[in-house]
Amino acid sequence: MSAAPFHTEIARGPDGVRAQWISAQDGVRLRSVIWPEGGRGTVLLFSGRTEYAEKYGPAADQLRRRGYASATLDWRGQGLSDRSLRDPLVGHIGDFAEYQRDVAAFVAHVRAQGLPEPYHLLAHSMGGSIGLRALQEGLAVRSACFSAPMWGIRVHAALRVVAAALGALARRTGLGHRYVPGTGTRSYVVATAFEANVLTRDREMFAWMQDQLARVPELGLAGPSLDWLRAAFAETHRLSHLPSPRLPALCIVGSAEKVVDLDEIRRRMDGWRGGELQIVPGAEHEVMMDRPEVRDAFFDAATALFDRAAEATPLRSGSA
Repeated sequence: MSAAPFHTEIARGPDGVRAQWISAQDGVRLRSVIWPEGGRGTVLLFSGRTEYAEKYGPAADQLRRRGYASATLDWRGQGLSDRSLRDPLVGHIGDFAEYQRDVAAFVAHVRAQGLPEPYHLLAHSMGGSIGLRALQEGLAVRSACFSAPMWGIRVHAALRVVAAALGALARRTGLGHRYVPGTGTRSYVVATAFEANVLTRDREMFAWMQDQLARVPELGLAGPSLDWLRAAFAETHRLSHLPSPRLPALCIVGSAEKVVDLDEIRRRMDGWRGGELQIVPGAEHEVMMDRPEVRDAFFDAATALFDRAAEATPLRSGSA
């Protein structure tokens, strides 16, 4: 384990950040980032596809101001973690089970750093899919807050069938590393004007994300591979048949969500014992990157959940 780079000049995060290289069980090198200040507990930040630790600097600062330390990682294939393809801009994975190797290495590292307990999960988009699977497999957190979790991908039913068939064919023919047709070979944030974006209503936040990638382009990621799409459909389908974990949960999603399947989120949260769904009027995919008053309300709600869960008797492990 050794020090890893972290671009504080673009992160807008708290002081005292620690970035280190860690290794997953299969040898993939991952970047772990910790903001250690805060004595009420530690929040594990599971980011979405294309994201990187510097983007969560403001989230870490929101949590610090409310008394929580935080830690995140770059998933394999993105940020500064190892990328497996010759074209580093392809968002690629063979199976979502690989991400659980990242989770295992990350959680072991966080525990070794002696960060304050209890732990809580805050997971966005693809991180919500990874996080739900990790909870099913025993991730030891007291509560979970989800931001627009990828428990389903928003796509027309007919296109879903076509995409699944295309992904299966690509895997058989050895072309699974190719971009999904119609997706860009540039980062979405870089290639998209604010007026056309489906991430945030906050112009300044969108410009900040664009500036991050302009200044440190190696953090960027473009469209997903055919293998990633096939694996994502397979994982969300498997998760849809599993019961919800027995722990307090909050899910916050914008009413204008266009990336993940809002109907699947509603279905999941309707049946989650101890779960609550909040829909933010007019917000897009990234509520944590929305207007200042929306961001503040998000972190107020998330840390209120964490506070309540820390004071309550933990539920027994398992699902209900």
